[in-house]
Amino acid sequence: MIRKAAALLIATLFALACASSNPDDPNQKAKRGAGVGAAAGAVVGAIIGNQSGNPRTGAAVGAAIGAAAGGAIGHRMDQQQKELQQIPGVEVTRPAENEIAVQLTNDILFDFNSAALRTESQQTLRDLATNFQRYPDETVSVEGHTDNVGSPEYNQGLSERRAYSVRDYLASQGVTPSRVSAIGYGEARPKASNDTPEGRQLNRRVEIHIRATQS
Repeated sequence: MIRKAAALLIATLFALACASSNPDDPNQKAKRGAGVGAAAGAVVGAIIGNQSGNPRTGAAVGAAIGAAAGGAIGHRMDQQQKELQQIPGVEVTRPAENEIAVQLTNDILFDFNSAALRTESQQTLRDLATNFQRYPDETVSVEGHTDNVGSPEYNQGLSERRAYSVRDYLASQGVTPSRVSAIGYGEARPKASNDTPEGRQLNRRVEIHIRATQS
């Protein structure tokens, strides 16, 4: 039965890949979310159905439930991404179906060698906090990054302090603290080469990763 369930999952994912290859489809991510949810739900349903003596019915029910959940998450994140893209001063990307990444440069958020938020950056963070409150069934991870100027140890500590500053400000604006985590990566994850001023500027950044839960 496990083999049949795995085969069902593979077939569903293959069909999903073929059906969702149109880059002009504005609902592509939601459709993929529904397809992935259907595949996972079908596997679970097939196992449950086998245990209850009715595998076909179990698979169908599981697929329907999974598709509804996956499609709802995909649609919700599509909508949130559009809203975040309206906030000035942020770069919004979608690294995964259930994840949105928001990038802010440290030059906007902080003065040189400081972890205190600049006054002019706080409106952007307030707008982000307002958005996060509208979508409570998600986790928010704040990541601090630096260039390679200075010692690795100092840059690690600075990136952590800056991530904590953003996390604490979001919490002060009403985002549930238990939803928000913070971590510093120092100079370990550069986005561009540190050999040029432009590259170093890109590497001095804070990234906020929003990940959907299954609620």
